[in-house]
Amino acid sequence: MTGRLMLLDTASLYFRAYFGVPDSVKAPDGTPVNAVRGLLDFIDRLVRDHRPQQLVACMDADWRPQWRVDLIPTYKAHRVAEEHEGAPDEEQVPDTLLPQVPVIEDVLDAIGIARVGVAGYEADDVIGTFTGRAAGPVDIVTGDRDLYQLVDDARGIRVLYPLKGVGTLQLTDEAVLREKYGVDGRGYADLALLRGDPSDGLPGVAGIGEKTAARLLAEFGDLAGIMTAVDDPRARLTPSQRRRLDEARPYVAVAPKVVRVADDVPLPDVDTALPHAPRDPAALERLAARWGLGGSLQRLLSTLAERP
Repeated sequence: MTGRLMLLDTASLYFRAYFGVPDSVKAPDGTPVNAVRGLLDFIDRLVRDHRPQQLVACMDADWRPQWRVDLIPTYKAHRVAEEHEGAPDEEQVPDTLLPQVPVIEDVLDAIGIARVGVAGYEADDVIGTFTGRAAGPVDIVTGDRDLYQLVDDARGIRVLYPLKGVGTLQLTDEAVLREKYGVDGRGYADLALLRGDPSDGLPGVAGIGEKTAARLLAEFGDLAGIMTAVDDPRARLTPSQRRRLDEARPYVAVAPKVVRVADDVPLPDVDTALPHAPRDPAALERLAARWGLGGSLQRLLSTLAERP
């Protein structure tokens, strides 16, 4: 892969589109298509503003992988709508969003935008693996702060975090992370692990909030350094911190694999280059008519055609 690669945390973006675009945006038969059209508008704006040469829509083939649940059973447990034996659990998704996801997938495929999800892995893991393999700069577009762990100035890897739609993005580099959290990209996963994350069902270490975690990482370097300090009576830890970290050893032993994105996902061989024209014009025309994609689709196609 050469040139700037843009990786979309697709579910994060279509959730934002769904809640940001009125549900009065409907197909001719009255079916809501606000997430579909909103996502197309997002991609159009991202391509126009940031000029990637390659783009991959990364998907959650498994939003709650069993190998993570086996390590921390509370992982995303509060977001399970229905459990399935031998298959991924069903996530709580608004009733009028769920039917739009296959439409999004069909439209991206007909346009020719690479779409990658791998069984047993989240989109974050797909993003982490593409990022690790990239030869050039990478823009990761996500509303999930977990991916801050991939930020790396030396490699030109940054996170574009939507503050309002995708028109207002926080361009997250190491300077932003240090200012906001006191860590760089490599340290963010350890910070998140110690602090915990209720939205993902990660308990963290009791009594260790974000500021304390940042101070400990500044003092001892990384998670391993902190846990080594627990056993060193000369290390500058309060009695309470030492006790709580010691009690949290079982959690600390397994949490890194849960919190850190995978970098070894078996990615399929896909063409990540952004197309100038639709891959399947006939299919795209049918989808546009069926779902009333109108100006959202036409704007994106025009932007793709006009790219150098």
